[in-house]
Amino acid sequence: MAKFPTSRVDKLLSAMGYGSRSEMSRLATAGRITLDAAALRDVTKRIPVTPDLPTRMTIDGEALDPLAGLVILLNKPLGMTCSHQEVGPLIYDLLPPRWKRRDPAISSIGRLDKQTSGLLLLTDDGDLLHRVISPRRHVKKTYRAKLARPLNGTEGDLFASGRLMLEGEAKPLAPAELDVVSETEALLTVTEGRYHQVRRMFAATGNHVAALHRERLGGLSLPQSMAPGQWKLLGKEEIALIFHQGERPLA
Repeated sequence: MAKFPTSRVDKLLSAMGYGSRSEMSRLATAGRITLDAAALRDVTKRIPVTPDLPTRMTIDGEALDPLAGLVILLNKPLGMTCSHQEVGPLIYDLLPPRWKRRDPAISSIGRLDKQTSGLLLLTDDGDLLHRVISPRRHVKKTYRAKLARPLNGTEGDLFASGRLMLEGEAKPLAPAELDVVSETEALLTVTEGRYHQVRRMFAATGNHVAALHRERLGGLSLPQSMAPGQWKLLGKEEIALIFHQGERPLA
């Protein structure tokens, strides 16, 4: 029989963001925490942390969040910052408040600037975060750029050449793919994540990005039904799509 680590109930629930240990004790005393349909009143008790624990334990009648390895797909709205600490609207304000108290903390996998919208992943899995952003993984990111001026027709070859140098940098960009939608709109797929990269690439051609939206990351595409500010938890199969090269839309 497999052996699982054990944890005190109050420590486990506190790390999951449900509240302090004393708050968990009060909930238990009031009969608001159950395990296997029975009231769990002693939160100092150590229990095995089994994979099915979130389906067996409830707080106020609701099953627990996943124990670890949360991966969240968010349709980031404009005007929000990918930060825990900056002043103003933050992407973390869109999530359940308890998730902001989880340990390990939930962080965005890469960032979208304040004026960029679209597909953003967040996780408490540090290994996954580093795998996605690692330059060695070459995870593709596709952006829809609306431009202030018409394309001049040379951008596709320039971006694909692997010779484009951004101002202030000493290393050329990796080849990128440009798909023209109209004379002032294009899809740009990159495998790097340099600071304001897409905006700076078009600036290098004498153009200006008026609006920017990320549509795909690896094999994930943003569901058309997902409104700005909405999010969903990803399952294992959906997480695996991040490292697929072909596009697979989510339901």
